[in-house]
Amino acid sequence: MRKSYDGLSALTRHELGRDPLDGSLYVYLNRRGTQVKCLYFDRSGFCVWAKRLESGRFIRDWRQVSTMELDWTQLKLLLEGLEVRRVSKRYALPAVYAQSL
Repeated sequence: MRKSYDGLSALTRHELGRDPLDGSLYVYLNRRGTQVKCLYFDRSGFCVWAKRLESGRFIRDWRQVSTMELDWTQLKLLLEGLEVRRVSKRYALPAVYAQSL
């Protein structure tokens, strides 16, 4: 988790094939699942938000981890330590993209 603004924006552009300036929030997890970084562009510059858990993990089973789109509720649950599982989607919310490092 040594990447910051430039490293995360390059990872977003080259690995995800997305434009980091599009206003979406991009979430990255470390390999142990104990740290998360969020990258977003707020029209004046990049912002990075980070959280490290003292105990536990954000992700329990790495075999099912992939790049996925989350809504704000699922992101909130992930940051609170609850695993996100898609059951059904009732309506569309702004996109949040997550990828593990």
